[in-house]
Amino acid sequence: MPARPSSLVPDFIYGTAWKEDRTAALTELALRVGFRGIDTANQRRHYFEAGVGQGLAAAYRPGLVTRDDLFLQTKFTYQPGQDHRLPYDPAAPLSTQVAQSMASSLDHLATDHLDSYVLHGPSSNHDWTDSDAEVWEAMRKERDAGRTRVLGVSNVSLRHLQQMAAARAELPAFVQNRCYARLGWDRAVRSFCRDHKIVYQGFSLLTANQEVLQHPLIANLTSASLAASANTTPAQVVFSFARSIGILPLTGTSNAEHMKQDLAARNLTLPPEAVQAIESVAG
Repeated sequence: MPARPSSLVPDFIYGTAWKEDRTAALTELALRVGFRGIDTANQRRHYFEAGVGQGLAAAYRPGLVTRDDLFLQTKFTYQPGQDHRLPYDPAAPLSTQVAQSMASSLDHLATDHLDSYVLHGPSSNHDWTDSDAEVWEAMRKERDAGRTRVLGVSNVSLRHLQQMAAARAELPAFVQNRCYARLGWDRAVRSFCRDHKIVYQGFSLLTANQEVLQHPLIANLTSASLAASANTTPAQVVFSFARSIGILPLTGTSNAEHMKQDLAARNLTLPPEAVQAIESVAG
């Protein structure tokens, strides 16, 4: 039976998109602050995966962490999602591109295995295609060869997941989606994940939901009487809420104080009525 997420899965993941030449320093900082899950992608257009590897190396050298302490997740990205700096031969079959991208990722991150390897979005916004099936099978081979522990899919719809299930494809261990409050915090996909024991990773919890951060309900929850902390921030409320409804949150902040605050949200427990109110506030 394929491996499923285990106790190694962190309760917060640091996302490294859009960091460019600050990637190495911010990855190291995130580890120093206390993050043990790192998310990246072999997609130079939005990520600098080799910079993540440099940040990891900087944390390894003084013994701050070891590879075994960490959850490392990266992605295979189709050519339309890339720029000219491709991690594979664009003329090669998709299965070869997956193998080449994986080899490149392992080199960038100076490791012999990943903890999670994610398809960075299906090839079509509407359907799970033959191309996706080919890539998914190639990713399964990488997993079976020991180069990753589990597999995931990002930027995926309920329809994609239902089509995977209908085709009797192996379902992912992780789904990673941008999470909009106005769409019910991706309720339908979260429900599918819950039913199939898939861990749902939510990104852009803050940037995609600015209206929620400014909502009076959130302001009320940052008061000492409800949140049990006079210093609770709106971001902490959102992250605590996310965890309460089964979302494994990602944050990509580049601010050290915000990193600490985000991690501290793990100690914040919202009352059930607050969770229910936030879930329906914009959904």
